[in-house]
Amino acid sequence: MYRKLVLITAISVLVASCANDNQEQGVSTNDITNSASANGEDKGSLPEIKFEEEEHDFGRITQGEKVSYAFKFKNIGKGNLIIASAAGSCGCTVPEFPKEPVLPGQEGKINVVFNSEGKSGIQEKTITVVTNCEPSTRVIRIKTDVIVAEAVKDEGF
Repeated sequence: MYRKLVLITAISVLVASCANDNQEQGVSTNDITNSASANGEDKGSLPEIKFEEEEHDFGRITQGEKVSYAFKFKNIGKGNLIIASAAGSCGCTVPEFPKEPVLPGQEGKINVVFNSEGKSGIQEKTITVVTNCEPSTRVIRIKTDVIVAEAVKDEGF
């Protein structure tokens, strides 16, 4: 009987804490649904994300260097833009995105940091951005040429 009571209490606390997370971020589940576009109705009230550029080339960098770039975007739609997630194609590419809704006409940015530690040669990485736009998934890209520094040779000095 005691175990059941503890289990029920733990589940209640978990459910309550999950409900509070959405309120703290100021995101309503009504902002995330795309029901109008899903059933073929008017898409005019949806947000629309427009990036200034969807690909960035860092050029040549030295192995071990960390470089970053801000992908700027604008909500050119009529609804609040919610970015649900942004994920790099590997652990060396880390994106940071706005957690608050981006209102129609407002701008935002997704900061991407690339860590070249242990990498060499041409590197092309993607960042998958999931939003409440139609389509919901967008892919932005970074690329670079990682140069490995030559070790200093001991010439007997």
